[in-house]
Amino acid sequence: MKIDLHNHTTLCNHAEGSPLQYAGKAYEMGCKFYGFSDHNPMKFDEKYRMKFEEMSLYKSMIDEVRSQFSGKMEVLFGYEVDFLPGFMDERVLGAKCDHLIGSVHFLNGWGFDNPEFIGGYKNKDIDQIWSEYFEAITALAKCGKFDIVGHIDLIKVFNFKPKKDMKILATPALQAIKRANLVIELNSAGFRKPVGELYPGDEILGLMAELEIPITFSSDAHSVEQVGQNMEKTVQKAIEFGYKKAAIFKNRDREMIEI
Repeated sequence: MKIDLHNHTTLCNHAEGSPLQYAGKAYEMGCKFYGFSDHNPMKFDEKYRMKFEEMSLYKSMIDEVRSQFSGKMEVLFGYEVDFLPGFMDERVLGAKCDHLIGSVHFLNGWGFDNPEFIGGYKNKDIDQIWSEYFEAITALAKCGKFDIVGHIDLIKVFNFKPKKDMKILATPALQAIKRANLVIELNSAGFRKPVGELYPGDEILGLMAELEIPITFSSDAHSVEQVGQNMEKTVQKAIEFGYKKAAIFKNRDREMIEI
């Protein structure tokens, strides 16, 4: 494991373990570029994210880790930002950091990936849900605020798959991502979810490769044991689809690293 840019801290209120423990595990696994991207503060779903007044604490926590691993492993600092028009805040979008990951976790206020709200899938047309999800991803790409698109097919988390052709569903969003020159993460967290597969799945990954959309790697760890989990399979999947390099960011500038 060389790159892992999307990992959390206890400030999000649904993770455990210290940043030093996470980084230590990554270093043991041979990581060269390890990133923290905790959930952005926002006046929505505040139970599962840091507060605005904790942003400086978050930065100091990661700065401490960075100093501990100086000369051994590059520690990168970012945010995972919920794409939610009307709630995204310039204090986050304009923060000094290495990268911003844009993610969709909500459709019309419904937290579709939260097991607490899985009942929301009942009595809804699954193809319509998937269409709305990728419309949100398209809008995320067009907004021009982010560097990385997080877990691009998160909507499959509970293994509710569409009947509609995935190419028809996902291609407009992927084309928007390509035009916006964004990176898509290969997020290994999908392997530990009910869907039991990488974000993104093979069909979307194949479309990404055709469009030559650059990638990065993430384990999206919320505990120390999840750091680097299934990352070897994830890297092999990238190689299988022809990828030879992956992105990292420093001060929002992209660098491509040999896989």
